[in-house]
Amino acid sequence: MSPDAIAPPRARYARSRDFHDRASRVLAGGVSSEFRKAGAPHPLCYVRASGARIHDLDGNEYLDFSLSQGPMILGHSRPEVLEAVARAMSEGQAFAGQHELEVELAERIQRLVPCAELLRFGLSGSEADHAALRVARAATGRPTFLRFQGHYHGWLDNAVPGLLPALAPAWTQGLPPGAARESITVPWNDAEAVARAFAERGGEIAAVICEPVMCNTGCIPPEPGFLATLRELCDAHGAVLIFDEVITGFRLGLAGAQGHYGVVPDLAVFGKAMASGWPVSVLAGKRRFMNLVAEGRVIHAGTLNAWNAGIAAADATIEILEREGVHERLFALGRRLMDGLRAAARDAGRPLLVQGPGPMFHTGFTTLPRLRDAGDAAACDRALYGAFASALQDRGIRVIGRGLWYVSAAHTEEDIDVALAAARDALESLP
Repeated sequence: MSPDAIAPPRARYARSRDFHDRASRVLAGGVSSEFRKAGAPHPLCYVRASGARIHDLDGNEYLDFSLSQGPMILGHSRPEVLEAVARAMSEGQAFAGQHELEVELAERIQRLVPCAELLRFGLSGSEADHAALRVARAATGRPTFLRFQGHYHGWLDNAVPGLLPALAPAWTQGLPPGAARESITVPWNDAEAVARAFAERGGEIAAVICEPVMCNTGCIPPEPGFLATLRELCDAHGAVLIFDEVITGFRLGLAGAQGHYGVVPDLAVFGKAMASGWPVSVLAGKRRFMNLVAEGRVIHAGTLNAWNAGIAAADATIEILEREGVHERLFALGRRLMDGLRAAARDAGRPLLVQGPGPMFHTGFTTLPRLRDAGDAAACDRALYGAFASALQDRGIRVIGRGLWYVSAAHTEEDIDVALAAARDALESLP
């Protein structure tokens, strides 16, 4: 597509601009989640989505690789999921009590996920991470957890410190004075740093928590043997190993990252892809730890936990993933898209690094041969990537501004061709 054929942003996104002005008079910052403020040239207003495409208020259509920040693993508005939710809602919105599908879904997850000897359902990944850390503290009698720079475990107070590299400004004000003391933060993929932390403070460490693939910052996989080393160190020091599989769970495979890499944690947290966008999360773990919840020694509560629509959406989503063998296709499409982006960047003379497993991956402008930790990810040229993301948007491709791409079961080979053609044109348009 020629740049001359693209409408200027003021005209292309005019109705969304007016809508954002209206929204800013009633919503703080004009949005309901901080990350949505990063939209360019301003946050856009969307009106409908189906399959791999989403439409905005101005009538623009986008081939979507953001997938609502990841949950739409089957694509938007998958009919079987919508039908399952409609059936469930016709029987009741929320019982604040048990129902059959809740147990059927738990049995399905128990069968698929290696660590899932017992489960509890919740609504969000943030609260499930919080519950996992509470269980770990109760199991060990220790106050501290070890985490990794750049790993996102929700936005609650004790999970925020350590999210960004040490030299970055504080992510948010309003944290209690002791929040930073609850965690020890080390670089991802640095086994020596983890071992050193245990040697120095092992008696304090209740848990090691990680995204088994650092999806939120650079989509950085674990170095070979790194997850196994975490397992060994936790066993040696009596700490709990927690995998935050909110993104990797049901996206890397039906058994999550723990199945993909062959390392089983003590506790794991799931969300996003498991329910096609309906609010639901899971805390799953080995019986010896989850018994603390079962016996009421660790409180886990929530009025809407296991609510009808969320459970129905999750059950339908996972049933489709099992039945259709989606993951092989996600890996194949994702890797083809990754290879095509590399080739397009090479032809345009741009240092675009593309890395990740395929169903999700990261792109960033850097001369580094690979990203290994959050410091490497921070070195990418964010301004240039912002211009690339905006150029893609103008050409009908929606991506996440921090460089993370998702592929869905609704994407086709033809969609990959369209995306790569737009990427080539966008790369050539960059200053």
